[in-house]
Amino acid sequence: MHEIKCPHCGKTFNIDEAGYADILKQVHDEAFDKALQDRLALAEQDKQTAVELAETKIASEKDREAGKKDAEIERLKAELKSSAELVQAKVTGELKDEAAKKDTEIVRLREELKAADISKQLALREALGDVEKERDNLKRDLEVKHAEHKLLESSLKEKYETQIKDRDDAIERLKDLKAKLSTKMVGETLEQHCETEFNRIRAAAFPRAYFEKDNDGSSGSKGDYIFRDSDEACTECVSIMFEMKNESDTTATKKKNEDFFKELDKDRNEKRCEYAVLVSLLEPDNELYNTGIVDVSHRYPKMYVIRPQFFIPMITVLRNAAQNSLKYKTELALVKAQNIDITNFEDDLDKFKAAFGKNFDLASKRFQSAIDEIDKSIDHLQKTKEALLGTDRNLRLANDKAQDVTIKKLTRGNPTMAAKFEQLEKTDSNDD
Repeated sequence: MHEIKCPHCGKTFNIDEAGYADILKQVHDEAFDKALQDRLALAEQDKQTAVELAETKIASEKDREAGKKDAEIERLKAELKSSAELVQAKVTGELKDEAAKKDTEIVRLREELKAADISKQLALREALGDVEKERDNLKRDLEVKHAEHKLLESSLKEKYETQIKDRDDAIERLKDLKAKLSTKMVGETLEQHCETEFNRIRAAAFPRAYFEKDNDGSSGSKGDYIFRDSDEACTECVSIMFEMKNESDTTATKKKNEDFFKELDKDRNEKRCEYAVLVSLLEPDNELYNTGIVDVSHRYPKMYVIRPQFFIPMITVLRNAAQNSLKYKTELALVKAQNIDITNFEDDLDKFKAAFGKNFDLASKRFQSAIDEIDKSIDHLQKTKEALLGTDRNLRLANDKAQDVTIKKLTRGNPTMAAKFEQLEKTDSNDD
């Protein structure tokens, strides 16, 4: 298909190869007609130049011959006048003869000049006849081409008028359908359009991509679609939060694109997406948004506004840029992982040192406590030993004292007890 722009109304049409070939033929015929007209003009100019050149040459030759004759006559008259008195009779006869010869020569030259003029006119007429014949042939071909051009122009005009009428009818039908849609249906129509466009090339261009509606409204708001894509190692390389906005032509309060920037940036951050893209049909007369992809990163980071026709190119551009930088991200992640491993090893070593030192301190404290307890036990046992040794000594002294005890010693100075013991002894003796 080829696009053709009408120079009068400014409309752009798509035509097939056959129509495009017909237009090329038309342009070629116009170029041929122009070349033919230029060639006819050159031929006419060459003809005029040849006629003027022939006339100029004939006139020049006539003037030159007449000048020669006049000069010769003047010379002869001068010679005749100078010698008139001496040889008047003889010269008169000779002059007559000479004049007759000159007149004859003049007549002959005039006849030759007239014959040359006739031959030149015949040659010029023959040349003009060939030019006129060629001109007639070219004119006839031009008329045929012009008729073909008129026929082709008529058929193309009828064809394109039919296409324009069909397209105008389709536009009217779409406008009528759009006017009948509610606001929600208008927005859903744009979402369905974008989803259909993506699903049409998903298998070929985005085989590992995730593209689904954002149904998580736990934060109080949600976007329309989330796009995520990853490499063969399942490492996510790009993520995009999409918001689709459209409105009916009959909507009283017209929204602006910037009315949705803040909410879209909030959704992007909450859903942890790298980019935010607003697919919008709002502000249809704004030249800024009609030129292509609009970067609004000066307002909100990594945010873009596009028309629906740039939906797939936008995803492709961001995905390709992310894939190009994925190599560096992978290397950076590897370096970070290595640094993390070293940091974790150092942290584990520090933890081991701290735990070992803590346990060593506890063991040292407990060992010292055990030694102190042993020393205390030794001191206690020593005191116990000494107490036991003192008890043994006291028991021995008590035993010695017990061995020294007799009834006489016990009753000494106690007459009552002495009497009792004596009575007891007597009783024992009687029993025996």
